Amino acid sequence: MPRWKPMKTKKAAAKRFKVTATGKIMRKGAGKRHLLGHRRSKVKRRLSKDVPISDTHRHHIEVSLPFSHRG
Repeated sequence: MPRWKPMKTKKAAAKRFKVTATGKIMRKGAGKRHLLGHRRSKVKRRLSKDVPISDTHRHHIEVSLPFSHRG
């Protein structure tokens, strides 16, 4: 019979996502690593902001971060 294992936070997910006080899961915008010289400043500012994740992926990320959300 397999032993019970305690819940553990997936550290890769903990580094990529942040949970707000209201419970929303936020992520960084993609495309801000390199090749930024030709992009407009407005686009670069928009990419640097946090954006909420889609509802499609919410459950999978909450499973990876068991101690971060209120339940």
